[in-house]
Amino acid sequence: METRSIMIVGVGGQGSLLASRLLGNVLLAQGYDVKVSEVHGMSQRGGSVVTYVKYGDEVFSPVIEKGEADVIISFEQLEAARWLPYLKKGGKLITSTQKLDPMPVITGNAEYPENIIEKIKAAGIQVTAADALSLAEEAGNSKASNVVLMGVVAASTDFDDKLWQDAIEQCVPPKFLELNKKAFELGKKAAV
Repeated sequence: METRSIMIVGVGGQGSLLASRLLGNVLLAQGYDVKVSEVHGMSQRGGSVVTYVKYGDEVFSPVIEKGEADVIISFEQLEAARWLPYLKKGGKLITSTQKLDPMPVITGNAEYPENIIEKIKAAGIQVTAADALSLAEEAGNSKASNVVLMGVVAASTDFDDKLWQDAIEQCVPPKFLELNKKAFELGKKAAV
């Protein structure tokens, strides 16, 4: 199998690292060679956070160059637009509809762009968008939006659901397990 590349992008505190662990566990369970590289921006200050995930028969480096990502998973609309140049032609964007104001917007030096997802779709890019934040709140905690988004990802892959359930059980603390399983299921249903 040729190497495939997935980028997980978001803002510090949105749980992209847990999402990358879930995805990595599922890919390892499928028997792939998997490399994951976490690239932190000012994650403690709400800055951009990116994780590269590459998998295939043999992977030598997790780094993804512009135009190489098969899939970009974004936890926030502006981050989806920021990292779009990394998506390969024919690639897919899976994004949350959530909007988080970056510092220039907070300070009044810029405005949050309008209709980001619509503009990306108009450019001919295949987009699956879900309101992961609302679904996470429905599951019981807004912080579970990362796992909601992984449910959306699961609905668009052919990996066995048991692999996803096992990954959640391995990566999520027991006291948050049921909440995250519910969030995952809501994400799967939202992708249909």
